[in-house]
Amino acid sequence: GIHAHQMAMRMHLTRALRTVGSVGARPAASLHPFVGSRNFCAPSNEKVPIVFVDGDGTEIPVNATVGRSLLEVAHENDIELEGACDGSLACSTCHVILEKDVFDQLPAPSDDELDMLDLAFGLEDTSRLGCQIKVSPKLAGMRARLPEGSNNMMS
Repeated sequence: GIHAHQMAMRMHLTRALRTVGSVGARPAASLHPFVGSRNFCAPSNEKVPIVFVDGDGTEIPVNATVGRSLLEVAHENDIELEGACDGSLACSTCHVILEKDVFDQLPAPSDDELDMLDLAFGLEDTSRLGCQIKVSPKLAGMRARLPEGSNNMMS
């Protein structure tokens, strides 16, 4: 499950960091493809209202912190959006379906995101990965629909 995956990642990173000082060691970043790829900018305290719509149509309004990803916002609010790879673009379990006007104002998805979306369950024209969507003031009032199921290739 997700806990075992997190433990394995933690052990891998710990080993990678320990080998940095040894002779002929490669830098830690090259040992793991996702080290250093996350954006650790501190989110602001500004919050905007957004609505998650779960698989059975239930609306869950939340106040989302600007600068956080939709995946982070979902987890902070106990919303069932898995995110098995912790936002490292290695799965499609944080797949959300956006309204067309919201989808159109976001930056285009990367090739990596498109590759993962190809594996997503219930893919639609306005599908995106929640880990790649950063909350901004212009997204206030947006709705993110969760597909009725997800395709976890990591478990």
